[in-house]
Amino acid sequence: MGLKLLREPCNAEPPRQPLVSSYVTPVDLFYKRNHGPVPVVDDIERKLPKYNIVATLQCAGNRRTAMSKTKTVKDIGWDVAAIGNAVWGGAKLVDVLELVGIQKSTIMTPSGGKQVEFVSIDVCKEEHGGPYKASIPLYHATNPEADVLLAYEMNGERSGISTASFVAGVIGARSVKWLDSIKLIAEECKGFFMQRDYKMFPPSVNWDNINWSTRRPQMDFPVQARGFSSNISFLCAICSLEDVNVINSGKVRQPAFASHNVKVSGYAVSGDGRGIERIDISADGGKTWIEASRYQMAGTPYDADDIDSDKWAWVLFETHIDVSQSTEIVAKAVDSAGNVQPENVEVIWNLRGILNTSWHRFRILG
Repeated sequence: MGLKLLREPCNAEPPRQPLVSSYVTPVDLFYKRNHGPVPVVDDIERKLPKYNIVATLQCAGNRRTAMSKTKTVKDIGWDVAAIGNAVWGGAKLVDVLELVGIQKSTIMTPSGGKQVEFVSIDVCKEEHGGPYKASIPLYHATNPEADVLLAYEMNGERSGISTASFVAGVIGARSVKWLDSIKLIAEECKGFFMQRDYKMFPPSVNWDNINWSTRRPQMDFPVQARGFSSNISFLCAICSLEDVNVINSGKVRQPAFASHNVKVSGYAVSGDGRGIERIDISADGGKTWIEASRYQMAGTPYDADDIDSDKWAWVLFETHIDVSQSTEIVAKAVDSAGNVQPENVEVIWNLRGILNTSWHRFRILG
């Protein structure tokens, strides 16, 4: 199965199970996020050394559909697959900045530049026909350990987005594709998607009382785990909550429930290069837990503190549980800093529907 088109401009995500069938997400299964028409761009020559990093890119609105079940939020109704893991190839931004005299670990330039702004040729209605743009702090851009790339390859292929700023470990909205220019500016980018979108508000804020200036643009994303269940029998019908609803409606006849050994697998990821320390799986709605096995490359044990691990990349997990009655399966993760996912979506609900990192739950119906 390919990508499911969600709306125009072109936005699409893959089915759940194919997404985690491979550590590196194939290009044709990588989610698509666009704010305007897809432009036509010319290729360019590259002369700086090329670096490859394995890193996960995720839309801040991943799992927005589940958040809407608490109270409706606006924008694309992503399921759990607005995420992917790829090998990104390109020049390091820190090397590019050194060519113009900005040294590593610089906080501010002599002229007062404290932010690096990325401007696209991609135009969007939110900018009144102007370009999509975003910025990151200069200290982040000049940090050699941050792995900010000017990427032009994805999984070894020319990506079709010419050159993109790829900022590892932060929400996808700060990585700007179809890059037109890079600017040094004194303050945060004033673009729509920095100042009036992708900000985290408390559950008490709604569209009537929102004050965008009270919150900073979201950069990092918290720890999260997403579980998927697969089995040769009926459990393939519960790969999404919508399928459970169909079963409940009586439109699909559910076979008699028997004891099954269920494979539960999925991904876990945390921002800022934090490793995944543990993934816990419950087969009884969160009363008792077992620990799932973790891996990045198949057959290779994963260690969150191993310097050879792909620190910007997701961790895949797998376990098997015996299920003999109707129940709720739950997945949650803990990162290397001890951050734990919130149990319920209600406490992190926000009107933009971003950063839904609550425990991932799905029901098995008998």
